Amino acid sequence: MSSQNGGELMSHGLQVEFCGEWFAVAEEEPFLVGREGDLVIDDNPYLHRRFLRIAHESGLWWLENIGSRIAATVADSDGNLQAWVAPGARLPLVFAKTTVLFTAGPTTYELSIVGQEPSYESNVGESESGDTTIGPVVLTDSQRALVLAFAEPVLRGRGSTAAIPTSAQAAARLGWTLTRLNRKLDNVCDKLSRQGVRGLRGGPRRLAVNRRARLVEHAVATRMVTADDLPLLDVQASLAATAAAAGHYDA
Repeated sequence: MSSQNGGELMSHGLQVEFCGEWFAVAEEEPFLVGREGDLVIDDNPYLHRRFLRIAHESGLWWLENIGSRIAATVADSDGNLQAWVAPGARLPLVFAKTTVLFTAGPTTYELSIVGQEPSYESNVGESESGDTTIGPVVLTDSQRALVLAFAEPVLRGRGSTAAIPTSAQAAARLGWTLTRLNRKLDNVCDKLSRQGVRGLRGGPRRLAVNRRARLVEHAVATRMVTADDLPLLDVQASLAATAAAAGHYDA
């Protein structure tokens, strides 16, 4: 599976784009993504040697998670439909363009899968079903700023790789105390979990270990936040600085 530029894509079939490089996927054999395979992501030791498998079976293209620890977040190009593909799970690739985000260790990756003949078009008015979440979630300005603080590196480097900030770094970006940030992070994760977003809770009364990464993947894939929202970070930081100068601290 040789890489190509955008102008050399096949007139039919499937293509994968990662960091500006295009890869043609043939129907005759599976396309593997990981530390090894047809698309070598990088040598990140937290990433599986073979993580994702793209194959054409029974008249459909399928994306399968063949790893054992890492999940992938998948969404249509408009962010109206989002799914969480856990290890061992697979789903059909039915959209003209599918965005795939996943996190291995401290790094989040994004790639796109482009098909010539989509078999489904998303509809914003559809309802939620199973492991798939459809439709927007309403956030307050401070909740949106929280998500942006974690998602900023990914939003500024769409289509590539990025390191998700720590909670301390996100709090500093917003001018908040760590206590305030963690409280709002709990609230946002609870709100999304109630909407059916998986991976933000580790079970009853337990938080998911990698909830920051999962939150960023979901928010970016569903366009809950976009690069156009990034100025809100400076607005919230300014508000926090003004409140601190006035002696109004929010712990």
